[in-house]
Amino acid sequence: MNVNQYLDSTYLKKAEQAGISEEATEKNVKELVNEAIENNFVLAMIRPKHVAMAREMVKNANSKTLIGTVIGFHEGTYDINEKLVEAQKAVDDDVDELDYVINYQAFKEEKINLVKAEVYKGTKLALDNNKVAKWIIEIAALTNEEIISITQLIRDVVIENFGEENAAKVFVKSSTGFFKTEGGKPNGATFEAMELIVENAKPLPAKAAGGVRNYEDAVKMVEMGVTRIGTSSAKVIADGGNSTGGY
Repeated sequence: MNVNQYLDSTYLKKAEQAGISEEATEKNVKELVNEAIENNFVLAMIRPKHVAMAREMVKNANSKTLIGTVIGFHEGTYDINEKLVEAQKAVDDDVDELDYVINYQAFKEEKINLVKAEVYKGTKLALDNNKVAKWIIEIAALTNEEIISITQLIRDVVIENFGEENAAKVFVKSSTGFFKTEGGKPNGATFEAMELIVENAKPLPAKAAGGVRNYEDAVKMVEMGVTRIGTSSAKVIADGGNSTGGY
């Protein structure tokens, strides 16, 4: 299987998180974008501040590689209006895909109308601008029952307001890769959680983010029905290797 066509190559660490300078961070982003272009990965996933630079690189390379960014990252608790401002700036910088962190804390507190409104407004902004939206639900913070429920909520809001004709443009995505877990528990995609997402998101597509670190696991995810895989180890996976860490 050519897994390259499913991979979103990802670099989302801020300079302070990586313990490096802003210049070194920009260099890492440039290397990621070039690697995505050279290997025909679907998309380069980066922070909003780098979108304009990445777009210019893709244009100069005459590449079809897409540019994606994260919104409300990584906590997801930002007010929806803040998320919309951040998303519109990315749209203005010619991003292709907007990966929103859903307010999963509000969902856990049963503020369902708030979460529904967020999904509606964020999705509408994306679709109105001919962009793809992905909703990161942060599975490591949720029980299996909550994973099912929030996935169904996203699905229902999208289908009821935007129709099945737009379903393919709105993903349910597993994780940020930044959630702090205890006891060595995974903070990225697991096969168990992705099975729940795939089944309950239909006809919306599913993205497994984090935790996929080798070619075999990537193939298994695709065979389960996952259509995109976010990883900081895209080249290692594509080459059939095994990554020992990272997103």
